[in-house]
Amino acid sequence: MTSLGVVFRPQVPPERLIAAARAAEEAGLEELWLWEDCFWGSGIAPAAAALASTTRLQVGIGLLPVPFRNPVITAMEFATLERMFPGRFRPGVGHGVQEWMEQVGARASSPLTLLREHLDAMRALLRGEEVSRAGRYVKLDRVRLDLPPADVPKILAGAVGPKTLKLSGEAADGTILDGQNSPERVRWAKTQIDEGRAAAGRTDPHRIVVFTHAATGPGGAERVRREQEAFGNDPGLGVAGGPDDFAALAAEYLDAGADSLIFTPTADEPEVENFIRFVGREVKPLISRTSVR
Repeated sequence: MTSLGVVFRPQVPPERLIAAARAAEEAGLEELWLWEDCFWGSGIAPAAAALASTTRLQVGIGLLPVPFRNPVITAMEFATLERMFPGRFRPGVGHGVQEWMEQVGARASSPLTLLREHLDAMRALLRGEEVSRAGRYVKLDRVRLDLPPADVPKILAGAVGPKTLKLSGEAADGTILDGQNSPERVRWAKTQIDEGRAAAGRTDPHRIVVFTHAATGPGGAERVRREQEAFGNDPGLGVAGGPDDFAALAAEYLDAGADSLIFTPTADEPEVENFIRFVGREVKPLISRTSVR
């Protein structure tokens, strides 16, 4: 079962978020994703606002950089949002862009160890366990959440390289793949994730969320090309054009193993709400109803 969504980028002023979230829900989209991006905007505050202003929409954060955070306060925030909006919050975490982490004095010498320790601690806390840790980065002494959620939210991890992909398979409940991933690379990433899951003996579901840059309307192809070049990605990735173009690319990603395909508007998208409505009302109907929930 797969779902479609869009990104509300942090470059868009936060006061426009509620209108965008409502537009996504009204257009029939399943998911709205946010970025905690340096140094545009935070993740938890807008996620709470988007959840509170809708009734069905699932809201994800792709992702929160763990060097910024203590795992206990992060687990407390996740537990609060899950209890307030059961089953609708999809948190994602990652080790962050190292240059940005350096800027704020939070760069870790071993980002993978940091991410693993945070994932292990947060997942245990959200299960309601008493947690003690004496790790390299995470040090906890008999910590337990007083109000754990009834259903533990699934924590996803952002990953690019093979080591982080394997770690995500071992220690997270899902993986976020960013806009540098072609359908072929999604297939490769899935093999890395599966290796990590096999090493950990995990057989539970593992959701793969894929972001892809997208634009519609005049000049869309050029805007996507500039966006990919700005990220250092292959300028041929992403999609521009009409509903058929979007649906064709969606089919490729879903066939490659994506469980959620999230269209990311370009940073210069002039009409965010119209882009959201386009994806929900014009693209989604073209994709098989048996594969979109």
